[in-house]
Amino acid sequence: MTSKDRQLAGSRRPFGAGALTTDQGTPVDDTDNSLRAGARGPTLLEDFHLREKLMRFDHERIPERVVHARGAGAHGYFQVYEPLDEYTTADFLTDPDARTPVFARFSTVQGSRGSSDTARDVRGFAVKFYTRQGNFDLVGNNMPVFFIQDGMKFPDLVHALKPEPHHEMPQASSAHDAFWDFVTLQPETMHHVIWLMSDRALPRSYRMMQGFGVHTFRLVNGHGRSTFVKFHWTPVLGTHSLVFDEAQLISGRDPDFNRRDLWDAIEAGQFPSWELGLQLIPEERAFELDDIDVLDPTKLIPEELVPVTPVGRLTLDRNPDNFFAETEQVAFCVGNVVPGIDFTDDPLLQARLFSYMDTQLTRLGGPNFAQLPINRPLAPVRNHQQDGAHQSAVPVGRANYHPNYLNGTPTGGPGFRSYPEHVEGPKERKRSETFAEHYWQATLFWNSMTSWEQEHIIAAYRYELGKVALPIRVRAVEHLNRIDYDLAVSVARGIGVEEPVKSVDNHGRSSPALSQAHREGVEASPRTRRIAVLVADGADARVLALLRDACTAAGASADLLAPFDGSVTGSDGVPVEVTRAIATTSSVLYDAVVVPSAAADLSVDGAAVHFAAEAYKHGKPVAAFGSGLGVLQRAQIPLTTAEADPALIVEEEFTPEFPQTLLTAVAAHRNFDRDVSAIPA
Repeated sequence: MTSKDRQLAGSRRPFGAGALTTDQGTPVDDTDNSLRAGARGPTLLEDFHLREKLMRFDHERIPERVVHARGAGAHGYFQVYEPLDEYTTADFLTDPDARTPVFARFSTVQGSRGSSDTARDVRGFAVKFYTRQGNFDLVGNNMPVFFIQDGMKFPDLVHALKPEPHHEMPQASSAHDAFWDFVTLQPETMHHVIWLMSDRALPRSYRMMQGFGVHTFRLVNGHGRSTFVKFHWTPVLGTHSLVFDEAQLISGRDPDFNRRDLWDAIEAGQFPSWELGLQLIPEERAFELDDIDVLDPTKLIPEELVPVTPVGRLTLDRNPDNFFAETEQVAFCVGNVVPGIDFTDDPLLQARLFSYMDTQLTRLGGPNFAQLPINRPLAPVRNHQQDGAHQSAVPVGRANYHPNYLNGTPTGGPGFRSYPEHVEGPKERKRSETFAEHYWQATLFWNSMTSWEQEHIIAAYRYELGKVALPIRVRAVEHLNRIDYDLAVSVARGIGVEEPVKSVDNHGRSSPALSQAHREGVEASPRTRRIAVLVADGADARVLALLRDACTAAGASADLLAPFDGSVTGSDGVPVEVTRAIATTSSVLYDAVVVPSAAADLSVDGAAVHFAAEAYKHGKPVAAFGSGLGVLQRAQIPLTTAEADPALIVEEEFTPEFPQTLLTAVAAHRNFDRDVSAIPA
């Protein structure tokens, strides 16, 4: 048990054997009936147990986060590979023997706590490191850039993004007038918006999602030398996404899809991991980065210019004991840094330094939120802060000021010192000229996409803009024309807007690392993937066992789905228990579909046929052999394309190689190059 585990264990209240009590520890003999004057008489005000129970219920909800309200979290640890003393004095980045406890929280941005996990949205990726030097909070997103350059615009952005105030609609969606009105009047948003229209906004899993610190921070070493740094999280399982149609269907089938996926993986011992990578930029190189101002949060630094250096690994290995106490009450503050990590003058970062602390005062009821177990540092806390709402520490001594003689002055090693950056200039409301260009990196992103990624982006723009007023559509197409002419024309054709006249040439540059199809250095694995096996009477139990065993050995899981719950009769006459009925689940909750041979004809079962067709339409691996091929044919899946489609596996009969061929296709995630235009909706 780590020191953080012990700290949290001391604050837990397991509900075990023993008498029920009030919050004061007073035993209670009846928690079902109020104290009354006679069995049918009035309730007495003196019933302290009733009053306490209702008071606690009335106040058990705290204000939800304005953004990032819907989230899921987990405990784990971080370990650096090699000492980074050359760059920083941060203890957790310089001691490879240290396993630093962490709590990570993933979230959507737009929706309320009750919204769906799979809405098209940015995802939060926040990690609290409980280091020996204090807490460090790396509060980022799954996209490396942000909508705006200055925190002054953050309230405007969020107000535009949220449901419109006159009727509180739509929930968790950017496809409405207010959002697109705002972004088309604010060109600095264009780079982030194209990320939002990409598959990055639809992660398959929190475990398969990149994370970024977004801003440029500083690392400061023991000699006082500063290095600019950008933080990157890369999932060990690879970066994978859903498709929009699938994401919408999942919202109805399982709105908790991403949080359930994270919870179930950890409970099954399939601990998710991410590698921490750093883009390290010496200060003297800061103005040599191809017209990129490192202080502009709407810009990224292409990896071709500054490579990402892997430095350590994050592993999440324990689910929270209580969602409210931990996931809901965790308070991330961008200003929580440790010696060796410092800020830059990024104007969005500077605003966040104020905003996050201010937010916690409202959400968590006062200045003592750092004393909550999930927020409490492992490092000793010594200061003269006292009193305030929810003070749970018991300060001792006669003096609560500094300096003082009565209690003595705390002593210790060197503390945090801000980097002594030289700054000067007139006080003015003005942005640097180096922030003025807003399109070339959006073009870079577009150029870096594969053809299927570009098709998904076009479809997303058409869907979103198809829901907004015509003048806003026209403005949006004008902006897209400055990103890429062909993109603008394709979108215009789909939303009833006149095709634009070409205004600028595409600069032709790309950065392969921006594409999710670029998987250099990532080992493809079927681990934790869910495979649906559609079975019927007459299936070969031996073959089904071989399939399931192969999936289990590879770290995947296989569910047997049948027309009816209970069991099917195997080819040997022995019942084979099934996981559930096909009608109670959906292909969108699985990563692949297999239809084995069986005596009963599944091709006459509409639910089974739809299951296979839908999975194929979403680019998933679809496999069948023997009579199972009839289901694929009925689903109008063109079996003749199987030779060119590695995710379509068709065999006349089961072979020993079949399971491995299937798992290889599952590890590759999807085949988005399929032509699915002929597949029924």
